[in-house]
Amino acid sequence: MQIPYEFLGRIFIYLIILTLAGILLALIVGAYSFRKRHIIFPSFVLFILYMFYTPAKWICRVFHIRDTLVDEILIEVRNAVMLDEFRNSSGLRVVFLPQCLRHARCPARCDPIHGYECRRCGLCSIGYISEEAEKRGFRAFVIPGGSFIKKIIKNYHPTSCIGVACYTELAEAMEEVSFMPVQGICLLKDGCFETEVDVEAIIEKMEACNVRSDR
Repeated sequence: MQIPYEFLGRIFIYLIILTLAGILLALIVGAYSFRKRHIIFPSFVLFILYMFYTPAKWICRVFHIRDTLVDEILIEVRNAVMLDEFRNSSGLRVVFLPQCLRHARCPARCDPIHGYECRRCGLCSIGYISEEAEKRGFRAFVIPGGSFIKKIIKNYHPTSCIGVACYTELAEAMEEVSFMPVQGICLLKDGCFETEVDVEAIIEKMEACNVRSDR
């Protein structure tokens, strides 16, 4: 039996065209939702952009659009989708902070289970965030890497979380913990060393929850 290479080639080309069209549509819908703060077709946008993450970034570069737009869309769409569940969650709520927020002279030691143990020395914003988290029924963890998130979830069983990271890492991490209500906040300044975050944005996320007074 002769293999219909020409027919298979046409199907392959059509599939590529359909895929590119789907990615473009997801980017357009996602960008509209991101700018207007009105989320439409969230499941479609999340599925397509996660499934075709690298091609979506390539398309952005081709059209001279910052490729972090893909991550921004994924973060904001998931924030919107999860917001109500996050607000009404009960149990242990946690904040995952990246170790790059630490000051160069940070005296904290790293625990093999829950990451850096903040000494609240005042050199960076982590101590203040940790204090504000405790007031609102949250627990802050300063993590050296993504593997610590799995350890913390396994040992502490949080029911919801706030994640802080750079665009790319945050979009990936939010997908990994999407089995529970999650909210993401991007760093204001990245670079993996003495980074910065909008502390008030973290506090606003925490205050959005119906935190029990007895917690």
